[in-house]
Amino acid sequence: MHREPKLERFNESVLAKYQVYNSIFLTLPFNDISKTGALLPLFQDICEEGFKKNQNPSEIVESFFQKYHENPSEEEKNNLLFRFIQFIERQVVLFDAIEDASFPIVNNMDGRGTLRNVKEEAEAKNKTAELRDYLKRFKVRPTLTAHPTQFYPGAVLGIITDLDKAVQQNDVIGIKNLLAQLGKTPFFKKEKPTPYDEAVSLIWYFENVFYQSTSKIYNYIQQNIFEGEDVGNQIINLGFWPGGDRDGNPFVTTEITLKVARRLKRTILLNYYRDVRKLKRRVTFEEVDQIMSDLESALYKGAVSREDDLKLSVEEFKSKLQKIKDIIIERHNSLFLDEVDDLLNKVKLFGYHFATLDIRQDATVHEEVLNEIIKVTGEKGASLFPENFSELSDEEQIDILKNTNGKLNPEDFEEGITKSTISSVYAMQEIQKTNGEHGANRYIISNCGSVQGVLTPFAFLKACGWEKPSVDVIPLFETVPDLQSAHKTMEVLYKDPVYSEHLKRRDNKQTIMLGFSDGTKDGGYLMANWSIYKAKEMLTEVSREYGIKVIFFDGRGGPPARGGGKTHQFYASLGSGIENEEIQLTVQGQTISSNFGTKDSCRYNLEQLLSSGVSNEIFSKGSNTLSDEDRETMNSLAEMSYKTYTNFKQHEKFIPYLEKMSTLKYYAKTNIGSRPSKRNKSAQLNLKDLRAIPFVGSWSQLKQNVPGFFGVGTAIENYEKEGNLDKVIQLYNNSIFFRTLLENSMMSLTKSFFQLTSYMQDDKEFGEFWKLIHAEFERSKSMILRVTGYERLMENEPAGRASIEAREKIVLPLLTIQQHALRKVQELQDSEDKAALLEIYEKMVTRSLYGNINASRNSA
Repeated sequence: MHREPKLERFNESVLAKYQVYNSIFLTLPFNDISKTGALLPLFQDICEEGFKKNQNPSEIVESFFQKYHENPSEEEKNNLLFRFIQFIERQVVLFDAIEDASFPIVNNMDGRGTLRNVKEEAEAKNKTAELRDYLKRFKVRPTLTAHPTQFYPGAVLGIITDLDKAVQQNDVIGIKNLLAQLGKTPFFKKEKPTPYDEAVSLIWYFENVFYQSTSKIYNYIQQNIFEGEDVGNQIINLGFWPGGDRDGNPFVTTEITLKVARRLKRTILLNYYRDVRKLKRRVTFEEVDQIMSDLESALYKGAVSREDDLKLSVEEFKSKLQKIKDIIIERHNSLFLDEVDDLLNKVKLFGYHFATLDIRQDATVHEEVLNEIIKVTGEKGASLFPENFSELSDEEQIDILKNTNGKLNPEDFEEGITKSTISSVYAMQEIQKTNGEHGANRYIISNCGSVQGVLTPFAFLKACGWEKPSVDVIPLFETVPDLQSAHKTMEVLYKDPVYSEHLKRRDNKQTIMLGFSDGTKDGGYLMANWSIYKAKEMLTEVSREYGIKVIFFDGRGGPPARGGGKTHQFYASLGSGIENEEIQLTVQGQTISSNFGTKDSCRYNLEQLLSSGVSNEIFSKGSNTLSDEDRETMNSLAEMSYKTYTNFKQHEKFIPYLEKMSTLKYYAKTNIGSRPSKRNKSAQLNLKDLRAIPFVGSWSQLKQNVPGFFGVGTAIENYEKEGNLDKVIQLYNNSIFFRTLLENSMMSLTKSFFQLTSYMQDDKEFGEFWKLIHAEFERSKSMILRVTGYERLMENEPAGRASIEAREKIVLPLLTIQQHALRKVQELQDSEDKAALLEIYEKMVTRSLYGNINASRNSA
């Protein structure tokens, strides 16, 4: 059957439907909505024409009011602008729902990168046995994080889900009712969510999407690749940070950690309970019916009733399901066997934990905690560490930390970070008892750059009565210098007999986290990615030397600037010199809803991740290895890019520009996340303490996307000036890794729109700085097109480009309003008599953040 090109499918299934359903807004029985909807297209035209004429956003706004209003008051103008913001937010929701509903039409669900494609390619190349062997070892672990980039409140997420279904069914009446509901549903959160609130909103994805999609993938692999035999490997694990991630979030307490773990357990039990009730209606056979009734009763007590009295262990649960399976096969002609297998596989995948709750804290905080433990226990005459610990040599400190044993009591410490840290260890022990070991068996150390950085939390585990902790201690290497020395840090640990013994108890596996977010903020786009690539190579080499299987956990974030972008292509590009038996990565914010928000998109993107590992290991083994010449080119490009970015970052106007000209300070006012936007409480902005999300997000709101390209153009241009551009083109043609980097950078460039802020070039303080950024944008765009041979950005992804263009068109009026409001804030901030008006415009800036972020889908 003929299949239309992806762009045509997108135009027909998404753009055309959006135009039809968007018109429904105008028929809703709300006066404000109909008036706003009629005026917004006129404002859209004024914005487009205005930017073509190089008008600034305020001139555009004023020209609209001059043309379509008769002498409106300031209050009337602002009221309409706020209504435009609200209307556009809802247009973005509608577009999201339509794009989600059209996902299986626009994307080939059996095409390249899907499991069916993998299976068929393995059969064609006579590598089915090799594929089975690899799938017995290979795993994918997406970890949902609570970083504040999800701007949709829970009620709106529910509407999107319902809209998705209504669009698929072309239910016009249903769509109209849902749009009416959307018009009445608030987007703005008056109070910041607690970490528990964040956890509940994200567990929704586990309960309603991952539970079904993950099991479908597992069932397919078992039935079609293993021909019904037991796979013997979970293949997909789920990770979770809300409620466990303490790094920079003082609101995550031990009570919340335990509460989130209970919520995860009750949610998975509730899902099992629902499935058992459905299955009970089918397997009504003799002997089986009683077992089903027993299961239903047991799960009810654990999931639904207030008794919370679950007497059924995971192993007993699996054993009973296996017994049902055996009886059905032997006596009942295998009736409904697939349904029993499905539930059994779910229990194998999710146990009673559903997802592993990771505990994370910063290495510098651990130093504070250690110092207070030394002080308090010393005063009690029961010190676990010598008072002069900080004065000892590295070797002496390491020896003390690795041999620590004790039974610290959290109540011996005042309320604060030390008590919280110690309590978190006891919380892990409790969660393992109730949810199983996988409930909480990973302790992640942010900002880790030394052996002591790894061993300090290891010592805390043992100092809480955990002589042989069933916990993976996971260092997170983030900055460029830490990435460059990571292999030396791990070699010291691998050589150490105590830590080596700990690794033996952990199956000789060491998980290491590598952070793109702060790496990009620290070293720029090319250097961050290249530093991580080289760190992985060196860590793989040293781990193999000591017989350790290293597992890399990537902090990939949402946009390319934070390690996101084309994730599956990135993993498929890694050569044999990088260990790849597991793909572990963080997923957050709108990237969760855009990549895993529906069962179709979740299954598709999980399969893409699985296939990227398979492709790298089986179908292209060794072919992705960089040649010496290409490696030299990549290294040189990264160094030049790093130097360019570092000089830019050290520019005297860098921090003031972000503070005065961007939306940076407004992120904290959006109440979208429980975590503060800075790591410290000082009034002065420090780039080191600034979190990556508001940093990257602020550039995105300016439509400048600096972290995704700055330095790339200069680095390539240097090669061109030396007459060596052919070497960069050769690298691009030879390396999927470099090709993926440039394609992700093209996405950042495509989402940029410098006309929005071109008025800044005339600013006395920041004009030259804006011109510096714009010049690098033009340079990067020009040089990347030269290297790729494209005539326009994202030429190889017309449907992806069309989606970006459609979204950017929707929010253009919103961006214009935001910049207009920012300009007004700058005008009014020194006027004491206009404080009330200043507050209105600041609120306008804050409100405009929501729609822009949601429309971009991976902008922070």
